[in-house]
Amino acid sequence: MKHSRFSYKLGQFLIFAGPAGILFCAVVVLPFIYGIYLTFTSWDGVSNSKPFVGLSNYRQAFADAMYWSALGRTVVYSVIAVVLVNSVAFLLAYAVTSGIKGQNFFRAGFFIPNLIGGIVLGYIWKFVFNRAFVAIGEAFAGSKPDSLLGSPGGAMFALILVSVWQYAGYMMLIYVAGFMSVDQSLKEAAMIDGCNSTKAMWHVIVPLMRSSFVQCIFLSTTRCFMVYDLNLSLTKGEPFNQSVLAAMHVYNQAFVYKNYGIGQAEALILFVICAVIGVLQVYIGKKGEVEA
Repeated sequence: MKHSRFSYKLGQFLIFAGPAGILFCAVVVLPFIYGIYLTFTSWDGVSNSKPFVGLSNYRQAFADAMYWSALGRTVVYSVIAVVLVNSVAFLLAYAVTSGIKGQNFFRAGFFIPNLIGGIVLGYIWKFVFNRAFVAIGEAFAGSKPDSLLGSPGGAMFALILVSVWQYAGYMMLIYVAGFMSVDQSLKEAAMIDGCNSTKAMWHVIVPLMRSSFVQCIFLSTTRCFMVYDLNLSLTKGEPFNQSVLAAMHVYNQAFVYKNYGIGQAEALILFVICAVIGVLQVYIGKKGEVEA
């Protein structure tokens, strides 16, 4: 009887989860394992032969100064972008849950940038930075100013600005769900006890929304660390390769310079760093969650 019951449940599981599981293994798990194997070869991405070189690719990856410079820029970009994305998203969520007129329209409007692909978004903003802002500056200043994308600092600022514009609307929806999950009677009780709106927000509502903060920070961190499409279409790593982020450097190493083994090793290092940061952030965040 127990055996037949187990078989029935196993059959149901395979029917509903089997196709998705097979696709996940075929698209994610097997390529990941094969990628790890390629880190031990000197494959150029084209030839049939894949000579085994042991840990040579990892040694070259750790000695690659350009890779670590790109990773350093990625860390700076990610820290600033994550803070700004979540700050803007939280403020937007607070605004569209405060009962203002047309708040559903504003929710949809703020979310729309997230629906635009990174490549398209990058080209749109590239036109804005190179043409629109330059024309506006020329109209007000009387002389043609340099494009923001023409300097290393300006290019990084542009990447951060566009990332905030793209991701904030998506994170806003998670914060909206967090605001709506908080029982308003708790805020009312706090205000009866003498708290003003600001104190009630920071001492009652925000602690109860900790799970929303954990999710948003995790999602925005992983997105920023792995960003490639926006980096490619907006700056292409220019000027002077000073806006090349880690994912773009990995792509160039593998597919432009044909050092596929080294590029795969650097990609694996980036994955491990991102995974460690993500797991630590989720662990620390979940550890202090408050239950209503």
